[in-house]
Amino acid sequence: MSESSSQQPTPWQQPDLLALIASQPTPDPPPPPQGAPRRSPATLLILDTETTALDPAQGRCIEVGAILFAVPERAVLSQVSFLLPVDANPAEAINAIPAAVSRLPQPWQAGLQCFKAMLAAADAVLAHNAAFDRQWFGIDPLPPVSKPWICSMEDIRWPAALRLKSNPAVKDLALAHGVPVWAAHRALTDCIYLAQVLERCHDLEVLLQAALEPRHTYRALVSYAERHKAREAGFRWNQPVAGAWSRRLSEDEARALPFAVERVDAGAALAA
Repeated sequence: MSESSSQQPTPWQQPDLLALIASQPTPDPPPPPQGAPRRSPATLLILDTETTALDPAQGRCIEVGAILFAVPERAVLSQVSFLLPVDANPAEAINAIPAAVSRLPQPWQAGLQCFKAMLAAADAVLAHNAAFDRQWFGIDPLPPVSKPWICSMEDIRWPAALRLKSNPAVKDLALAHGVPVWAAHRALTDCIYLAQVLERCHDLEVLLQAALEPRHTYRALVSYAERHKAREAGFRWNQPVAGAWSRRLSEDEARALPFAVERVDAGAALAA
């Protein structure tokens, strides 16, 4: 063995192990085991949209409202609302937003950037009739939303003591929780109602955790004479499955029904 190869490096020649370890990429945490219970989100982005039509192929989003909400503290962290300029608004009779007003000078681009920052800080997105709102995101200039969605109309099972319909309107949900209703059909207004409802929910974490359970569309297998059973269980006729009573349910909810159901895949439901 040569002299040079037998020499040990001096302390200042030793590699910095701490720096070496720090430079290594941190592996992603392992995914939760399959079937493990989902956690309640700590932060929600409550959002609502106003649009010029029911279908993105025929209209545009004219307004976005959003509130960043801390679940454990039942507290509003931040909120934003902005109009997006449009040439025409055929839905003005519903949302009371003239197209000309949407084109007045206002920093909607800054509002959009604030919305994106709030979205990045949220664990999940909550909307009333989320199936309608989510279809507008990913269409320029609105960003796509990859966070889990929770529908406060269909996914959350509100306590029976509130005596709500299975798919309550925002107004009915607010009034049932003692929230005064003073206006309607503006995006931020509806978000405020939802935030004040959540502030009053003592078991909010339980409701949100259950709402995040995977859901599928089910068709009720009931006769015409027993259609009232499907209606009372929150199934809706002709929506989303044409010519049938259908509803989105978790597997546990489907098994607990007093009548038989059949799962309908999403593609078939849309095609129908």
